[in-house]
Amino acid sequence: MTMIDLDTRQKTELAETFGLLADPTRLSVVLSCLDQERSAGDIARDLGVSQSLVSHHLRLLRAARMLRSERRGKHIFYEMADDCVHDVLKIMINHMFDHDHHRTETTIEGAN
Repeated sequence: MTMIDLDTRQKTELAETFGLLADPTRLSVVLSCLDQERSAGDIARDLGVSQSLVSHHLRLLRAARMLRSERRGKHIFYEMADDCVHDVLKIMINHMFDHDHHRTETTIEGAN
């Protein structure tokens, strides 16, 4: 097995990026933008949280380049910044919830 060689700064940046998604509200904000662009007001309403809290999370997510924004008139719309983050989240959702990843464990335990 080949080990991925990252320097300390790269490991820290990667950990911080994953850490952003450790907050359930922030993860919900990202997931709400996963397949469509959304305004901050729409995100806040759908999540049942204040617009100021959503705006705080959106600032962090934009700074981390997970989301990008576009102003149209009085509204700012947010969407996934790139396909890579989108794909990683979709893969994890599929891995965790869309297929029976416990089947192999059950089969192995049943064979003993």
